[in-house]
Amino acid sequence: MTAAEPTLAALDLVRIEPHHLVRSQTWAQTVADYWALTKPEVNILIIVTTLAGFCLGLPSQHHPFPFLLLIHTLLGTLLVAGGTGTLNQYVERRFDAQMRRTARRPLAAGRLEPSSVLRFGIALSVTGALYLAVALNALASLLAVLTLVSYLFVYTPLKRRTPLCTLAGAFPGAMPPLIGWAAASGRLSPEAWVLYGIVFLWQLPHFMAIAWMYREDYARAGYLVLPFGGRRGAFMAWQTLVPGLALVFLSLTPAFLGHAGVIYLVGALSLSSCFVYYAACLVVSKSNAAARRLLFASVVYLPLVFVLMVIDKV
Repeated sequence: MTAAEPTLAALDLVRIEPHHLVRSQTWAQTVADYWALTKPEVNILIIVTTLAGFCLGLPSQHHPFPFLLLIHTLLGTLLVAGGTGTLNQYVERRFDAQMRRTARRPLAAGRLEPSSVLRFGIALSVTGALYLAVALNALASLLAVLTLVSYLFVYTPLKRRTPLCTLAGAFPGAMPPLIGWAAASGRLSPEAWVLYGIVFLWQLPHFMAIAWMYREDYARAGYLVLPFGGRRGAFMAWQTLVPGLALVFLSLTPAFLGHAGVIYLVGALSLSSCFVYYAACLVVSKSNAAARRLLFASVVYLPLVFVLMVIDKV
C-alpha cells in the first residue's frame, strides 16, 4: 500500500461520518474544495482550445482585437465546464471513492454534501449557458449545452458499459474550439471543424495513456475504459496508434488548404511526429512509464499546435 492509498479505516470514516467531516471544514478549505469540483486542471486545456478557436475564427478584418468579447467567451465557457465537472463528480461520487486517484476528491471523501454539490453544479451550468447566450450568441450557448448533455448523459454512463466510452467522450471533449469559433464569428466554417477533428483525435491517445496507467484502479471501480483480459492491450494499441497517425495528416490540413504557412507546417509535422513516437512506445512496451511519457507529450502537443496556428495567422 502506498502513502497515497487511503486505508480501509479512512474509507470507513468517509462513509460513516461524512457530516462530521463537513462540519470540521474551515472556510478556506471549503472554498478550495468547491474550486476542485470544477476540475481546474482540465479547464486549462479548455481555455487554450477555446482561445485558439476564438482567435482563428475571428474575421481578419476585425480591428481592434475584441478583448471584451474574448473575456465573455472564456468566462461563459469556464462556467459551463466547471458545472459539467462538478455534476460529473456528483454522479460518480460512489465510484470515485473506490479509486486511489479520485478517492480524495471533495465529494468522494465526504467533505461536501451531495445536495450542495448538485446545486452548485446546476447553478454554474445554467449561469454559463445563459451568459454565453446573452453576452455572445445562441450558437455558442447551444454548443456549450450540447457538450454538457452529451458528457453527462452519454459518455459518463457508458464508462461502466463499454470500452468505446472513450470514443463517445471525444465528441463533447472536442467542443471548446467550436465554442470559441462561434463566439468570434457567429457561425461554424469548415476550418472550425478541422480544429474539432484535431482535438477529437488527440483525446484518444491522451486518455489511453491515463487509462493504461490507472487500469487496475478503473477496474476496481467497475469502469470499462479498457476491456478485461487479453484484449486489453490490443484495444489500447488500436485507440492509441490509429488516432495518432490520423492526427498527423489532419494537423497538416490547414497548411495544405492554404490557411497556414510554412511555420505551422514544419512545427505541426514535428510535434505530430513526436506525439506518434510516444504513442508507438506505449503500444510496444505497454508500460506505465511509457504511458506517463505519452501523457506528458499529449499535454504539451495540443497547446503548441494551436499556438502555432494562431501565430501563423497573425
